[in-house]
Amino acid sequence: MTIANSAIDRRKYGRLLAKAAPAIIETEAQNERMLREVERLIDKGEAKLSLEEKALFKLMVRLIEDFEEQHHQLKGVTPLTLLRELMDARGIQPKDLWEVLGSKSLTSEILNGNREISKSKAKALAEFFHVSVELFI
Repeated sequence: MTIANSAIDRRKYGRLLAKAAPAIIETEAQNERMLREVERLIDKGEAKLSLEEKALFKLMVRLIEDFEEQHHQLKGVTPLTLLRELMDARGIQPKDLWEVLGSKSLTSEILNGNREISKSKAKALAEFFHVSVELFI
């Protein structure tokens, strides 16, 4: 999602910034609030987002990624254990991943360790959880 800064209406973007109040995330509570803001935009649908909303979305995702990289030490964790941790932390059930991963059986195979996470599924999971795709590869 590349956005030309010159195409953004600064007043509209300023109003969105004032309402969402994105800032460096330092606590889990702030992270959860930012995740709710991102989810609100996701629920609206990418096709319906204005340029200003897309720019705000990109900023908030970057802030979330930065926080999670710094505060959730995941070095040495496998993609599967990371997936399970993210599911647990966010109250996600296997059925919530059926659409993301494409099917109930594939979700089951991945979660049971019988199948690796493919690059395309890693990308889908990264978008779903709002984290870097590298975490699942």
